[in-house]
Amino acid sequence: MGFLYYNGVTEFEFDDRVLAHVKAAVGTKLRRQECFFVNWTNPAEQGSGRVTIWVSPSIPLIFRFSGNTPPKLNAKWVHVLVESANTPRGMTVIREDQVDPAFAALAAAQEG
Repeated sequence: MGFLYYNGVTEFEFDDRVLAHVKAAVGTKLRRQECFFVNWTNPAEQGSGRVTIWVSPSIPLIFRFSGNTPPKLNAKWVHVLVESANTPRGMTVIREDQVDPAFAALAAAQEG
């Protein structure tokens, strides 16, 4: 498990693979100097509930991974995360098994 440190103080725990994809998507948005929300649901072992943070180039973020080898990134997963950040709700962290339905929904929305 890895951690996302927000504003140098608050830490949030994520699976390393999920965190690597969030890092790639957040990096894409911040390179563009864009601000956005990031949302996720905590599992029961982390107290349940939902979390939303505001991400801005001025707020420090640290991504700390427990593993030494970076995973191969799933480009569709990163794309879905980046595109969800462009909505009023903000980026919604999803599991990898949710990527294909989310990608299809994005494609349908862009066609219609």
